[in-house]
Amino acid sequence: MKRKYWTLTPWFIIFGLAMLLMAILISVYNIVLFYVELGISIAAFGAVIVLSLGFRSYIRATVRNTAEHFIGFDAEYFEKYKYPIAVSGEKGDIIWCNARFRKNLCGGKSPEGDSINAYIPGFSIVDIADGEGVDVAVDGREFTVYAISSSDGSTVCHFIDNTDYKQAARDLTANTPAVALITFDNAEDFFTDSDESYSNVSISVEANIQGWATDYNGLYKRLGNNRYMIIFRDADVEKMIAQKFPVLKNVRSISANRHIATISVGLCRGAKLVRDSELSARKALEMALGRGGDQVAIIRDGNYEFFGGTAAATEKVSKVRMRVIANAISRAVNDSDKVYIMGHRFSDLDCVGAAIGMQCIMEKSFKRYCKIVINRDTSMARMLIDYADERNTGSIFISPDDALKGVTAKTLLIIVDTHLKNSLECAELYEKCKRVVVIDHHRRAVNYINNALVFCHEPSASSASEMCCEIISYLDDKTLGYMQADALLAGIMLDTKNFVLKTGVRTFEAAAYLRRKGANTLTVKEMFSGSIETYREKVDIVCRSEIYNSCAISSSERTDGDVRLAAAQAADEMLTLTGVAASFVIFPDGERINISARSYGKINVQVIMEALGGGGHQTMAATQLSGATMEEARSKLVAAIDEALKEIDGAQAALEKLPEN
Repeated sequence: MKRKYWTLTPWFIIFGLAMLLMAILISVYNIVLFYVELGISIAAFGAVIVLSLGFRSYIRATVRNTAEHFIGFDAEYFEKYKYPIAVSGEKGDIIWCNARFRKNLCGGKSPEGDSINAYIPGFSIVDIADGEGVDVAVDGREFTVYAISSSDGSTVCHFIDNTDYKQAARDLTANTPAVALITFDNAEDFFTDSDESYSNVSISVEANIQGWATDYNGLYKRLGNNRYMIIFRDADVEKMIAQKFPVLKNVRSISANRHIATISVGLCRGAKLVRDSELSARKALEMALGRGGDQVAIIRDGNYEFFGGTAAATEKVSKVRMRVIANAISRAVNDSDKVYIMGHRFSDLDCVGAAIGMQCIMEKSFKRYCKIVINRDTSMARMLIDYADERNTGSIFISPDDALKGVTAKTLLIIVDTHLKNSLECAELYEKCKRVVVIDHHRRAVNYINNALVFCHEPSASSASEMCCEIISYLDDKTLGYMQADALLAGIMLDTKNFVLKTGVRTFEAAAYLRRKGANTLTVKEMFSGSIETYREKVDIVCRSEIYNSCAISSSERTDGDVRLAAAQAADEMLTLTGVAASFVIFPDGERINISARSYGKINVQVIMEALGGGGHQTMAATQLSGATMEEARSKLVAAIDEALKEIDGAQAALEKLPEN
């Protein structure tokens, strides 16, 4: 609010004096003009007198009424307060303040006529009157302001100076210990019996971690083989976040035998006790490893924040863990009376193929009632479902509604190809089943299923079907037939793009295992065929694509037919274009906008989709945007791509520069 008219009194006086002087000078030349200017001068002085008397009366009345309303004393009592006080009128202008207000907030100057809002920046006196108080900063000091209104429209503002207390609280927070647990997550890649590469790389990695601790005066301790702990100040963590944890890049610069070293970090902030911080840091480290490693996972009040994650997950050569998991699943099945197998919404070949393989073992080897819970209308693997129905005497599929009716206290639910609660085919079935097993290969997200009896999570695996092949091979697999082998092979071929992406030694071992079980590649190939309408839509999407920063972006306005399948196929097809490292297809789905993302691994599309509320894998991800138009979705996607490209460093360039030996 601007100063009130009565604050212009000095200017009225100056104006009156100037007019009086001019009248005296001009009286010699023109007597009429002399009287005119003399009248204006007298009127100006009269206005000053009237306004001053009125304002003084206004101040006395307001302060008297305010004082009587609040404390029953006159204004002199306000002056005795040991903290700043100001009284504002009904228009929000300051009409009175005590000496401490002038000294602490006005630099000794008189603030009468100023708007009280100028001393409560970011707030309005109308909004904070009779409230719980607000925190403001004025001239480097911090106050908590309490505004109490009176019946005549005036307001008394009490300014409590608590700068020292707030600074002490900030210092306490800044010095709160933040525990970081670090692991050299791909150390086994450098271990060989013929040279000393492992020792050299391990020493270099540890030197970088020690240097990181030294740079921020952290307490460093080596916990064991390739595991370390550092205790930082919380204020230093803020600096690391601003710099995006350069230690990740420094470690990735270490290489040998065509491998790049990576570390994973779990860091906890905000815990009151060091022990609580260490326990939470373990959870954060588990989350970082579950997302493929080469990243920092920060946990604070149960919320996660991630940095890094540009390197591909390293394939684990040993299958010991899968054998242990197979034994645990066997015990869980033996303790159950029936088994349901369920995947994610809009199930694909990998989801359905893994479920078919597990269903056969549960029903024929373990002799348990077992059905696959699926919504046929929304599934993207209807050809595989029809193929399975034709070759089974009875249907192995069941609708979510029918499955809910058959749940018992000992029912086991096996979830495949997802570990997220909000992406399940039937979330109600998960909530109703008390016994859950999870088998998934996608990088771990925050809202993962955390109450599973067995949580089989391997982000380095190519597909859920590959993981199920290994699990089945450790169980009684004599009942696995050619139909189940075809289904599992279809799942592997889908997620590897016909053995192009994320294929490791274990991927081909799984394929060979399925071939021995009777899988037919020609039969599997037929499951990837689609209708002519879907093909036309796919081609149309590819033709409309545009290249942006090595990313192909396209869209489809269609809402009918198999637009979801066409979008996924178009995203795969766009990767074959020259200069394209990642592809994105935007298409509507009811009131939401879907984005399907693919890449060859140079760009981590999971990070981009996570920024938009989705997730997935490094080479295959998706998201759904609510309340957004196609144009808004595209703008958000471009912004997420720009931010992700800033995080991509020289990891790939370093790999290309490595010597062949």
